[in-house]
This record gives sequence, structure tokens and C-alpha cells, in this order.
Amino acid sequence: MPVISQKGREMPASPIRKLTPYADRAKEEGKTVYHLNIGQPDIETPEIMLDAIRNIDFKIWAYTPSEGTLAYRKKLSEYYNKLGYGINPQDILVTNGGSEAITIAMQACLNTDEEIIIPEPFYANYSGFAHTAGIIIKPILSHIENGFALPAISAFESLITEKTKAIAICNPNNPTGYLYSREELGALRDLCIKHDLFLLVDEAYREFCYGDRSFISPLHLDGFDQHVVILDTVSKRYSACGARLGCIITKNRAVWETALKFAQARLSPPAVAQLAATAAVDTPQSYFDAVKREYTARRDVLVDGLNRITGVHCPLPGGAFYVLAQFPIDDSDRFCQWMLEDFAYENQTVMMAPATGFYSHEQEGKKEIRLAYVLNINDLKKALICIEKGLATYPGRV
Repeated sequence: MPVISQKGREMPASPIRKLTPYADRAKEEGKTVYHLNIGQPDIETPEIMLDAIRNIDFKIWAYTPSEGTLAYRKKLSEYYNKLGYGINPQDILVTNGGSEAITIAMQACLNTDEEIIIPEPFYANYSGFAHTAGIIIKPILSHIENGFALPAISAFESLITEKTKAIAICNPNNPTGYLYSREELGALRDLCIKHDLFLLVDEAYREFCYGDRSFISPLHLDGFDQHVVILDTVSKRYSACGARLGCIITKNRAVWETALKFAQARLSPPAVAQLAATAAVDTPQSYFDAVKREYTARRDVLVDGLNRITGVHCPLPGGAFYVLAQFPIDDSDRFCQWMLEDFAYENQTVMMAPATGFYSHEQEGKKEIRLAYVLNINDLKKALICIEKGLATYPGRV
């Protein structure tokens, strides 16, 4: 029998989706499962985006340019320039989702076996993207005690070797919800300039910042343009995860031109999604204001509810729509599976994401769980009751 590749054997599975068979079985048994495991919002996609799809009138569903249509890149540049990015359409390369943006950027910026430093916990699929690109993640630990703030710059510097080529962050952060400050980004800028490193920044959750905190991009900082590669997606901004449309933004022409070669190899980004996303740029601000109010309320309900449960500690996130909470349990993988397989309260249970999959270090995350507040407040309250009842009877509670 033929043998699959070593790369295939070593490709990490998604910790966000690995419990799906247990959730499916729970549903087959008649249980209601509250999905707090994945960032699939229940917010409606803007009508202007859906209308663009309904009104399509092309006669041939043709390839688009590998870098994306000019019409879409022009509209995108309008959106980003309202945010102060100072870019033009030639600085944008459209991708098949934010996932492809990250993979192409890694391949364009790093050679095989070169290293990228990423604060952990980090989005679990970064491991898969890095594995696909043949590069090595050097994790740097952030801590729940200070809300997962950026680790000390000295800690970053201690990891830099002759193989280090880049640093990557997600801002606001998935899975922690941490929102990086101007001072933290400025410190990363100085470090990247000092050691001539790229800074790859996943900005998928840019629109989701709470309280009086403002979103800051590295493109808002002076003297940093040639080091910065922004990675973005329409998935979260417009609640359009199925559109599979993202982009790379960089003012570094060598990076853009190299990324284009990878984009040409996969031919083109999706035509229909670009038509929809072109229209979506004109989504009224009232949509985003309403969404932000809703997520703020959900965040407050979830964080307050978790912290009221004995033994649970949950920092208040500044952005995105996730929390990473510490639970009084022996093993987060075991607990999350147990909640689906062995527990029900009034025939209801909760699907969550064990935090172990968001760390590179095997010993980390065993008492932490990521929850996405992507359900309505009524369902969040029911989920919180299930979690509290589950913890009260879980045999591995500590």
C-alpha cells in the first residue's frame, strides 16, 4: 500500500473542529448544543453584500486577475484609507480567504526552515500554515495573569537567531481577545527595524474593539512601511465566513511581487465573492455600530457569567469576540469532550475549544478554554448555566 507523506502525517489537526464528532453524536441523541467553539458569528451579513450576489448579470463566470479585480482593490483602498493606512490598489493582493493570505505571506517572506516568532496562545491554524510553508514557529508565552499582554521585548530579543526572519501577531487577538496598544506596536516596530525583521499582522478582527480603546495598525506608525505585511479577511467584518475572501496589504514591492507569483500559481481569487465584497465596502456605519453594541453586550454577559462561577477566571478582552478563561479542571481536552459525550443539563450542553491547541508548548493550556461569544445573549446565558452545572459534576474538577 502506498504511504502518505511525512508532511501529511505531521500536519496538525484543528483543535477547534476535532470535537465535532462528539457534538454531532450529542445532537443525534437529541441534545441542544451551544456552539461556543468556533468564530462563526450569528450576525446577519449586510444586505448590500447579498444584493450584489442576487443582481449578478454576467454571462461567463470567468477567471479574475490573480491579484484580484481592480474594481475591488480600488474599493478596498478606499476602506483602508479611511482608517489612515495611506495605500493604493497596487499595495493589495486579494486572496482566497485570510488563510491563504497568511500562507502566501509566510512563503513570500521566509525560506524553508527559517523562524517566525509568535506570541502564544495563538490562532491554532498558524501551526498548519507554518507547516505548509516549511517554516518554524518560535512561540513566546503570554500570560492570563496580565490579560495576555504582549511579552517583554527582551523576551522576543532572546529568541532571535540568524534564522529569525519575522514576527507575527493577531490584533485584536484570537484566541485571547487582547488588543495591542500603540506603545506595544511601537516597541515591536523598533525591534523589527533593529533586527531587520518582517512584522506579519493578522487584522481579521479590526472592527471589534470595545470600550474607549482604539485600534492601532502598524501602518499607522512612521518609518515601518517596508517591514509590515497586513493580513485581512471579509469573514468577520461582514459576517461572511463562507465568502472565502481575504487580502495581503504591503507597501514593500518585493513582498507584493513575490506574493503575486504564489497567487498566480493558484490562478485567481473567487469572482462572485469579489463582486459581493466590492459592494460591501459601502455598508453603512450604522451596521458596524449595531454589531459592536451587540458584541459588547455579549462579551460583558459571558465574562461576568464566567467569573461568577467558582474557580473560573476570565480576563476582560479588549477586542475580537473570544475569551480565554482558566477553569478548575484537570485537562481542558478531557473536560470539553466530557461536556459533549457525558453531560447534559435539561438536555443541553456546550461545545468549547480546549486551549491546548492554541499553544505550541504541550504543557500549556490544560486548564484554559476558548469560548466565542457568537451566540445571542439568551443562548449565552443558557450555555453559562450548562458550564456551571457541568463543572459541579465533572469528575476531573480540581
